[in-house]
Amino acid sequence: MAGTAAGQDRSLMEPAGTEGSAAPPGAPGQRQRAHALAQYFPILGWGRSYNGAVLTRDLVAAVVVTIMLIPQSLAYALLAGLPPVVGLYASILPLVAYAIFGTSRTLAVGPVAVVSLMTASAAGAVAAQGTALYLEAAITLAALSGIMLAVLGLLRMGFLANLLSHPVISGFITASGILIATSQLKHILGVSAGGDTWPAMLGGIAAAIDQINPWTLAIGLPATLFLFWVRKGLKPLLVRLGLTQHAADIVAKAGPVAAVAATIVAALALDLGARGVNLVGAIPQGLPPFALPSTNPDLIAQLWVPALLISIIGFVESVSVAQTLAAKRRQRIAPNQELIGLGASNIASAFSGGYPVTGGFARSVVNFDAGAETPAAGAYTAVGIALAGLFLTPLLFSLPIATLAATIIVAVLSLVDLKTPGQLWRYSKADFAAHMVTIVITLVAGVELGVIAGVAVGLLLYLWRASRPHAAIVGRVPETEHFRNIDRHDVFTVPHVLSIRIDESLTYLNARWLEEYVLEEVADRPAVRHVILMCSAVNEIDASGLESLEGDQSSPRRRRDRIAPVRGQGAGHGPVEPHRFRRRAQRPGVPVAEPRLSRACGQWRPVRGAARRHGARDDLMPRIPDKDARCRRIAALIAAGRGVCESCREIGISEKTFYRWRAEHRSNATPLA
Repeated sequence: MAGTAAGQDRSLMEPAGTEGSAAPPGAPGQRQRAHALAQYFPILGWGRSYNGAVLTRDLVAAVVVTIMLIPQSLAYALLAGLPPVVGLYASILPLVAYAIFGTSRTLAVGPVAVVSLMTASAAGAVAAQGTALYLEAAITLAALSGIMLAVLGLLRMGFLANLLSHPVISGFITASGILIATSQLKHILGVSAGGDTWPAMLGGIAAAIDQINPWTLAIGLPATLFLFWVRKGLKPLLVRLGLTQHAADIVAKAGPVAAVAATIVAALALDLGARGVNLVGAIPQGLPPFALPSTNPDLIAQLWVPALLISIIGFVESVSVAQTLAAKRRQRIAPNQELIGLGASNIASAFSGGYPVTGGFARSVVNFDAGAETPAAGAYTAVGIALAGLFLTPLLFSLPIATLAATIIVAVLSLVDLKTPGQLWRYSKADFAAHMVTIVITLVAGVELGVIAGVAVGLLLYLWRASRPHAAIVGRVPETEHFRNIDRHDVFTVPHVLSIRIDESLTYLNARWLEEYVLEEVADRPAVRHVILMCSAVNEIDASGLESLEGDQSSPRRRRDRIAPVRGQGAGHGPVEPHRFRRRAQRPGVPVAEPRLSRACGQWRPVRGAARRHGARDDLMPRIPDKDARCRRIAALIAAGRGVCESCREIGISEKTFYRWRAEHRSNATPLA
């Protein structure tokens, strides 16, 4: 029994799509087909090892997440400018679709704050909130986003998410959290205020400050403070009262449900609807209806760019959460399959009357902590949401909008990261610039322009850094075979030889810079006759880089200077062979170095050989004895009574090198006395 349990646990720890190898050994074709299917339908992998114990843990997690998701889905639909029931619709079929196609065992898919804000921005650009066209635009956004994600997944293009660097993502989420919290203040105060940007929102609230509804404020402010206390103070209190850490954490996560229940009771008891407090009102009872996205070309033309941005932002956020949680259990996810899973979820949301969804951080962490073992926990959560839509929606009629706004504010303020700007300033001024540009543009111009500006600044900074790569003039560290930067180390150099180490691939971005750098360094050193380009860190040389190397040979000092590029490694194609450079150069007198600097401790043996072949004076180069000669000389010194360390230092090599050479050429070395 122990062996069986261990086998089941191991199967749960494996990534989705790998369990297909358990097919009978006599059916290789069947194993291949099963593995291929499991790659696109991960449920076929983890479903084979599903048992009663796993079912119990998944059901417990589903109950906890359902309790948390009901108020969140209503609140995020409100944030997106949609009827609250749309949030419930977006929390049913998308979860089932992800359970079939997703690879993360604990990711909880559904409406999230940032995507809801982007949906409101995109749909608000084509229609007014509350209209049928606005809802149609939100459904179409979900369909477009789902199709884009699925296509990117099938084409294995998950790498496109790398266009969004961490500073850009962090800045966008911080700015979005500020925008979302500010947009909900009007519901806490009970005033009417608009605005799509932060200054406009603040101006609208300031203009309506004299219209504050005291009853709405009396509901919204205590609900906000209570939810903040639940997030920070309830768990320690429950632990002091005797609950375990795990149980206290689960109870604390149910705080929004308590706020919802308490404010509903208060609204009924005090008849707050008659006192001007906005209530949720009637919510359609039943399962999600079948819906069709719009096929209007004009509407699609207006929405495809926001849909692409929603897809990328949602994918990056979802994969970040999924990878973090999977690493805690030593599991793996497949990013390209995650694209397909999220695409299927958004398509399912569109056809069930929902709006764009993605993996949520808070819900996923709750799902993980509650013990979810497989994506089936998400499917069970969908069942719980469906039951709530069937039987609990009448109870939400008297729910104050201010309570949902308080839920949103408390949730999104945890996304605001005020420490990152200072850290980035100390670490990288360029990343700080990208971070702050993203924040400022998002706040003052909107979420779409903020993302575009962040990506553009990040790419421009990358191109700027790539066009100015690091290079160093190097010399040999005494008594070693190592070459180091002359500005950082005490090294040995030769006046007639200039050795430059290039720490970047040579491409069209930095080809011109290389020419200017070499010419400037040579011009500053009149005694230089030979130049070595150490390309050990160069992984690729494109046509522009090759042209730059050829151009260096045509400089005004070509008659007396020689350039020797030391070959590096080609990206996926083996070494960058010097003979290719010779063939392409099509010019006589272009010396090329040997594969690496001489291991015989000679500093300039490659360029020495090149100089000899091309008529350079031999006395320009330091004379370097071969291994056998050095070994014999050291052995003679030792026989004369000198120590090994002192003898090696006099000859100019290390003890380690001497002993290695002596072992390699023992027959040629004089025996030690």
